[in-house]
Amino acid sequence: MSFALGPALLFVPGDRPERLSKALERADAAILDLEDAVAPDAKADARAQLIAADPDPDRVIVRVNGPETPDFALDLDALARTRVRRVMVAKAEDPASLAPLEEYEVIALCETARGVVAAEQIAALPQVVALMWGAEDLVASLGGTSSRHDDGSYRDIARLARARVLLAAGAFGKRAIDAVHVDIADLDGLSDEARDAVASGFTATACIHPGQVATIREAYAPPPEQVEWARGVLAAAEGERGVFRHEGRMIDEPILRHARSLIARAG
Repeated sequence: MSFALGPALLFVPGDRPERLSKALERADAAILDLEDAVAPDAKADARAQLIAADPDPDRVIVRVNGPETPDFALDLDALARTRVRRVMVAKAEDPASLAPLEEYEVIALCETARGVVAAEQIAALPQVVALMWGAEDLVASLGGTSSRHDDGSYRDIARLARARVLLAAGAFGKRAIDAVHVDIADLDGLSDEARDAVASGFTATACIHPGQVATIREAYAPPPEQVEWARGVLAAAEGERGVFRHEGRMIDEPILRHARSLIARAG
């Protein structure tokens, strides 16, 4: 799988490319956004600035407008005139609509009811390397008003969508990206969500402010004691066949996979 950019992905408005270099200094990758971050009357200028900037193809993702919008084809035309070949498709709903992107690495953003329901079919596409979900657009597509309770926790419908997108990605060997935490000042809440994300199987979390990057990275980095345990159990497994006991705990292949994942995250 070629898509592996680290845990903190920072959105940058597509009509503010001057912010891109600082975003790349701070985050593991930048998502140059031609969709929600750009006003309708500024989208043409944002596309022109994308072509002029021709950003780093290794660490930049371009989010394009949804396939059902007239801006989608215009975004793809602009994208084709750059070196960038990793694209995030907003409001991905129909697998057939992603056919024009067979030469790209596609991150499908399942952020509507239709998109979440189609997540499995979207994840099966060979050009799709990752799925992401979005909470607020999802609830809006259902006629709701908020994805969260007053205490900041997700409503059940958002939790269901998050889980379904994660499962769809995992079922087809694709990566999963967790949604942004829109309360920029709530770093404790972001930390809790990011820790839950990595423990559940997400490989990255998107963010909307540079001040959120360090919190995400810290959450995704495994504690030293967990890394030490993982190395110990993998070393013990070399002399064992099948299930065995290590430090009073039964160890089988799923536990060994957990250990390998910890080692991979530790670098």
